[in-house]
Amino acid sequence: MKTKPIAMHPTDMQSLSESSIESTEMKSPAASSVVCATNLGLTFETADGPVTALTDVNLTVEKGDFVSFIGPSGCGKTTFLRVIADLEKPTSGTITVNGMTPEQARHKRAYGYVFQAAALYPWRTIEKNIALPLEIMGYSAAEQKERVARTLDLVTLTGFGKKYPWQLSGGMQQRASIARALAFDADLLLMDEPFGALDEIVRDHLNEALLKLWARTDKTICFVTHSIPEAVYLSTKIVVMSPRPGRVTDIIESTLPKERPLDIRETPEFLEIAHRVREGLRAGHSYDV
Repeated sequence: MKTKPIAMHPTDMQSLSESSIESTEMKSPAASSVVCATNLGLTFETADGPVTALTDVNLTVEKGDFVSFIGPSGCGKTTFLRVIADLEKPTSGTITVNGMTPEQARHKRAYGYVFQAAALYPWRTIEKNIALPLEIMGYSAAEQKERVARTLDLVTLTGFGKKYPWQLSGGMQQRASIARALAFDADLLLMDEPFGALDEIVRDHLNEALLKLWARTDKTICFVTHSIPEAVYLSTKIVVMSPRPGRVTDIIESTLPKERPLDIRETPEFLEIAHRVREGLRAGHSYDV
């Protein structure tokens, strides 16, 4: 039986070409959850002494959730995402991804990662950028072509595969980056503030597009943002984090329907959730930094 393709390790391209993959998965009580963190902490050792980035983080992400992480700069949102992706190692507590350690999950191709910048190679066409992890993983040319075509359709970029990144707008480039993360069909999508650098009009459009993509694919999404309206609009669950050392101060379950036109942001229900997020940020002393 063919194994699922591996997620790109963003800091180590060589890890994608590993020929030997562990076959024994770690069994845990959290195996039914996509992400489960218990008393998670991470302290960096620096020349100026230890810096605690995360402390006592307890969080469960269930299959099909759209979870947004919001908090002030430096609160550990991205660090937590990097722990899930096995880019950082926790120094205390535990975390599982699909019932495995993050390292095992990486080897088992459990996630795709979308960065703040599109990070596309300018000398490769869009379809070649999307196909890059598939090439490294050893997919046949025919399967690469099929997967690239399917993911281009998912992000509504059909017809732009032969273009180069510099020929596309910033929003289109970021959609291509999302397509690359979807190409190997991982169940979990990690998104580190992917729309933060875009203007409001483009951002609104991509928020709508992302919700449609989520509905079509049934992925589990962990999404970092600094925008309260974006977090409320997109999420089934909003995780509010405090300033460093980062900890979870509130977890807000959204009561909004899954179908969300943009004008839902003007409804009392939306504004009530946004108010709770804002109050959660204030309670965590986010504005004292």
